[in-house]
Amino acid sequence: MRPQDPERRLGAAELGAGLGRRATLVQFSTAFCQPCRATRRTLSDVAGMVDGVVHVEIDAEERLELVRDLDIRKTPTVLVLDAAGRVVTRASGAPRKADVIAALGRACDAP
Repeated sequence: MRPQDPERRLGAAELGAGLGRRATLVQFSTAFCQPCRATRRTLSDVAGMVDGVVHVEIDAEERLELVRDLDIRKTPTVLVLDAAGRVVTRASGAPRKADVIAALGRACDAP
């Protein structure tokens, strides 16, 4: 997972769902994407384990303007947001659970 522009913020209007109290895992998916299913399970599991963290899945085909704005080039792409909606980390492809947990640690510790 790589760092992202610290000034970029997303909120409920862009995501179509509220932010988590501590962090938000945002997944961009498409219907035909096989790795998106595994990513959905991983992110849902992690969100269920960590208090104050939510998982939001966005259909990339339905949200093309947001996809272009965030330079999403493939699915799945995962953004990890801190409590203020700042993009702390992003990654493409199915993430490992350990990497998601580590990224959440950075997001929850963000000022």
